[in-house]
Amino acid sequence: MKAICMKDTSGPQGLQLLERDMPVLGPEDILVEVRASAINRADLLQTKGLYPAPFGVPADIPGLEFAGKVLRVGAKTQRFRPEDRVMGLVGGGAWAEQVVLHEGELLPIPPHLNYREAAAIPEAFMTAFDAMVMQGGLGRFGRVLIHAVGSGVGSAGLQLAKAMDCSVAGTSRTADKLEQAKALGLDVGVLVAEKPAKFASTLKTAWPGGAQVVLELVGGHYIPESILSMAPGGRLLLVGLLAGTTCELPLGLVLGKRLHLVGTTLRSRALPEKILLARAFAEAVLPLFEKRTLHPVVAKTYGFPEVAQALADMSKNDTFGKVVLEW
Repeated sequence: MKAICMKDTSGPQGLQLLERDMPVLGPEDILVEVRASAINRADLLQTKGLYPAPFGVPADIPGLEFAGKVLRVGAKTQRFRPEDRVMGLVGGGAWAEQVVLHEGELLPIPPHLNYREAAAIPEAFMTAFDAMVMQGGLGRFGRVLIHAVGSGVGSAGLQLAKAMDCSVAGTSRTADKLEQAKALGLDVGVLVAEKPAKFASTLKTAWPGGAQVVLELVGGHYIPESILSMAPGGRLLLVGLLAGTTCELPLGLVLGKRLHLVGTTLRSRALPEKILLARAFAEAVLPLFEKRTLHPVVAKTYGFPEVAQALADMSKNDTFGKVVLEW
């Protein structure tokens, strides 16, 4: 099979299209012919040697999500058959023509979506759902602050929150992304044009009670302002570190407001945890795609051999939604 491989850790320029052996199919596994994938910040970091693949995952083939059709099924599988259209998350290896994973991690593609659209769903929507709902306890009519609201996870979190009748505030460094987010239902848009970030006063004016859940996709100097913006008992879910890995925490506010600060990743979780997330997502979120309440947001599409250019374009931070790769 063909795969996009890392010949070194020099960054996107170190990627090359190579022939690799087919993945091995276990008795509870599904072999999928990948039709499309998408790119994520984690992929960019991996090409630079800053985010290595977890144990048991191809170390030199990036790619965390895919959409495709079932080629073969293991002897003990029950949920899927050859030719079924499926999508899912993996710890790596999705930038290949074929991928293998446990049947419990797979999700069916909603009938009206094509492979390109489906490839924009798993990482963005499952990350946002896991963080905001499963760990953040977000319920109907809540107040959610989403940073980098124009990103893949940000735009997914916005849609999920609006589907729950929540009020959503979002930040971005570009006014154009805030305008596009408003088309998805964003209630309060905050342009962050300075460093350190300043947005708490705007949020306090809009929401005197504060944000109950913060989807923190930026980290660094955003976190102290997020804490200032939060409601008593609020939860901050730290997913991304685009603005850096350190900050000064106002611990008095964390204590006084009884805040919960939670760090979360999906990639390194054990298989049982990943299966539980896939089941919860299938039950709670997939029907919203089938009803067309939720929509994957695809910013650009590239062929797999153009992956270096796709990563370079994502790095410019001027895309709204996901950048997708197709074979």
